[in-house]
Amino acid sequence: MTDREKKLRLDEIEKVIENGPYKAEWDSLSRHAVPKWFTDGKFGIFIHWGVYSVPAFGSEWYSRNMYIRGTPDFEYHVKTFGPHKQFGYKDFIPMLTGEKFSAEEWLSLFEQAGAKYVVPVAEHHDGFQMYRSDLSRWNAYEMGPKRDILGELTEAAKAHGIVNCASTHRIEHWFFMGHGREFESDVSSGEYEDFYGPAMPEQDLQDIHSEPAPTKEFLDDWFLRVCELIDRYHIHQLYFDWWIIHSAAKPYLKKIAAYYYNRAEEWGEEVMIAYKHDAFAFGTAVVDIERGKFAEIKPFAWQTDTAVAKNSWGYTKNNDFKNPVDIVRDLVDIVSKNGCMLLNIGPKSDGSITDEDRSILLAIGDWLRTNGEAIYGSRCYKTAAEGPTEMRGGMFTDGDGYDYTPEDIRFTQKGGNIYAIVMKYPEDGNVSVKSLGTGALNSDIESVDILGFDETPQWSRDWGALHIKTENVSSDYPVAFRIRLK
Repeated sequence: MTDREKKLRLDEIEKVIENGPYKAEWDSLSRHAVPKWFTDGKFGIFIHWGVYSVPAFGSEWYSRNMYIRGTPDFEYHVKTFGPHKQFGYKDFIPMLTGEKFSAEEWLSLFEQAGAKYVVPVAEHHDGFQMYRSDLSRWNAYEMGPKRDILGELTEAAKAHGIVNCASTHRIEHWFFMGHGREFESDVSSGEYEDFYGPAMPEQDLQDIHSEPAPTKEFLDDWFLRVCELIDRYHIHQLYFDWWIIHSAAKPYLKKIAAYYYNRAEEWGEEVMIAYKHDAFAFGTAVVDIERGKFAEIKPFAWQTDTAVAKNSWGYTKNNDFKNPVDIVRDLVDIVSKNGCMLLNIGPKSDGSITDEDRSILLAIGDWLRTNGEAIYGSRCYKTAAEGPTEMRGGMFTDGDGYDYTPEDIRFTQKGGNIYAIVMKYPEDGNVSVKSLGTGALNSDIESVDILGFDETPQWSRDWGALHIKTENVSSDYPVAFRIRLK
């Protein structure tokens, strides 16, 4: 796209903002509603697949860390691939072959896992676009697999009834390759400036006023890339990583939201933006908590993004995988507090999904097929949880699971039913639900059933609790009771 074409495109975007119902102002954007597909869906799949999947070392930040002298990534790179001036990050692109990639197989697996939306990473911090783009030649349609990966996933998602979304991490590219200018490398040579640039010096990444601040030229390009994703793929969740918190991005965030919401009005579809920290004014988009969650119930919809692996979002040869039981427990806890879970997997460079990723997703799907009515379309109950286990709130708190007890119970509700989900089922089959005793719930209960088991439980109530007794129920996973009110 030429400079003149970019200018014309920016003018077109401005007209959509000016003429649509949503203006680039927080007051106007606050009127946008959270989509029902999101509040009903509860569970989505995040996908980190890109050039970083080729070295498969450390994490998806390999493209940055390989240029930082003294890091394990730097040492591994030199030992395995040679000096950076001879073999740089760009040289991994032809190795991203994707010969085993099948959007149909991926989405079939996600459907089996019970996912209701999918969020592929369209462009990570490394600046390589996993989709067909008019703004850069460094994309998967022209290089590497030479396929429109996001386009194929979008069509497969629609075929499987899964809501198509995408994430962009482009703004972090401002500084991401900057360390490569500190010594003789392919970044510092300037020959591949259109890929590695701007590669600015890295400052305090939590300082919203850090210098050098992104320039208008860079931000305009970022803005155009975001709008290209919106228009070409009609994505329904636009996910941003954290560095949009920088003050230089703030005017663009308002424009992006206004443009996106106005375009969705034209399409007649529900869309949302997911953001971290306080990048957007509260109530204008959906809060996202990275690798963590809220410890308490919230009166607003929110999202957790986490991964099946503890150490990386992308595929590495040494990924440390979570136990699917812990992931299901996290899902239950998040949903009980009015949230949704976006769970990430990292495919290999050839486009195949690892056996570990697959088995975890299928295990989650097995649980959801049995217990999905307590999750999908549910809403939070007046009490989210009871039990002694203290929950950790905030980002980066999900590395290890919790040592739950049989007294730890989570609640959801739908229609005339309350769902009490026991996080660790007791061996003796005796469950006491304090939040549903006559002292807490002044309403008659018609019946108590167990999801996924043939047994009809015995039950009674007193002031202190609803007492449930089972004889043959046993599970490592959470067990859900359906309490029907009269």
